[in-house]
Amino acid sequence: MSYFAYKNGVLHVENTPLTEIANQFGSPTYVYSKAALVENFSAYAQACKANGRDESTSLVCYSVKSNSNLAVLNLLGRMGSGFDIVSGGELLRVIAAGGDPRKVIFSGVGKTQDEMRLALSHDILCFNVESTAELQRLNDVAGEVGKQAPVSLRVNPNVDAKTHPYISTGLKENKFGIAYDEALATYRKAASLPHIRVVGIDCHIGSQLLDDTPLLEAFDRLTELVDQLSEEGIHLHHFDIGGGIGINYNNDQPVAVGDYLTRLFQKVDQWRQRRYQGAPIQVLFEPGRSIVGNAGVLLTQVEYLKHGDGKNFAIVDAAMNDLMRPAMYQAWHGVQPVTQRAGAPKTYDVVGPVCESGDWLARERALAIEQGDLLAIMSAGAYGMTMSSNYNTRGRAAEVMVDGDKLHLIRQREAASELFALESVLP
Repeated sequence: MSYFAYKNGVLHVENTPLTEIANQFGSPTYVYSKAALVENFSAYAQACKANGRDESTSLVCYSVKSNSNLAVLNLLGRMGSGFDIVSGGELLRVIAAGGDPRKVIFSGVGKTQDEMRLALSHDILCFNVESTAELQRLNDVAGEVGKQAPVSLRVNPNVDAKTHPYISTGLKENKFGIAYDEALATYRKAASLPHIRVVGIDCHIGSQLLDDTPLLEAFDRLTELVDQLSEEGIHLHHFDIGGGIGINYNNDQPVAVGDYLTRLFQKVDQWRQRRYQGAPIQVLFEPGRSIVGNAGVLLTQVEYLKHGDGKNFAIVDAAMNDLMRPAMYQAWHGVQPVTQRAGAPKTYDVVGPVCESGDWLARERALAIEQGDLLAIMSAGAYGMTMSSNYNTRGRAAEVMVDGDKLHLIRQREAASELFALESVLP
């Protein structure tokens, strides 16, 4: 269900009007629904349970890069989530939020030696290795600290996710992963290294997938590789299918999480029964957007309405530094007035104050609004705050979590003085 709905003409999050949040915390502000987060994570957890899985045979590892606020991480950690990270900083965030580092998988193509040491010191679940050079470096670093690094290889199955090219990651021309044709040799190399312990296989073909067919195709390709490895005595403990399930931005119809997981687990069971007499293998997931995307909005105020011969602009106090996705991906986000007005709407481009022509949040939207009104940029919970910046010396937005009628400020708005506090002038 949606936890953002109009009541008496005012848009609410759960039981709280967005006008009240603007009055208390100003704008722009990211606003999240706790109930939506719980429901979205539970869709994965309950589907695993319904298919006879416990933590030994399935683990949901939330993708921290989608929304890394400590309150979000803490909430999901308390529900049993593991975490998919792509930097040492994200690992420190998970730990600060009370997450279990032993349920952390470390992805990313450019892990540094310091990040490897940090992760090894916290006994993370697994490194998702993306190149032979990284594999060799990890072996060396693990040897220096006297440990064995648990490893899965991120294998690029060359499957077209049929999504935006900037968020497609499973084709051979993408920077991610190890080419399928090179994976067997790389696994042999990994198995020969003294400070590497091969534990799994990983893939992630892209984001905002509305159909699970590419994911199931990737699974089929990788099971062939797992079978080859088994024949050579390289036995894997887990299979990480990645994330990528999409959300509804503009009347999209993404596959239901429960339906996808049921089909996937059926394939897993058939494969394991056919090849391994039913011996289980742990299945890992890396969802992000499908948990937080529709659980958040960006609250912003109309500063000016600018009418022209061919174009009308609603100039708001949020900008591309607050929500980068439209400028970067031409992404579509719904825009809803917080207070509904009578009268005929006009067509506006919703734009920010940043000095770039690319600073827009939505184009050609029919809105009945006046100067000073509040707008909600919908489906902004994923890759909104985490991709924000301080361009034009703009402080990043506040973040608020709503729990029924309770409001929790989970990140304070940045002050301008904080943005240059670490800088200094020449003597």
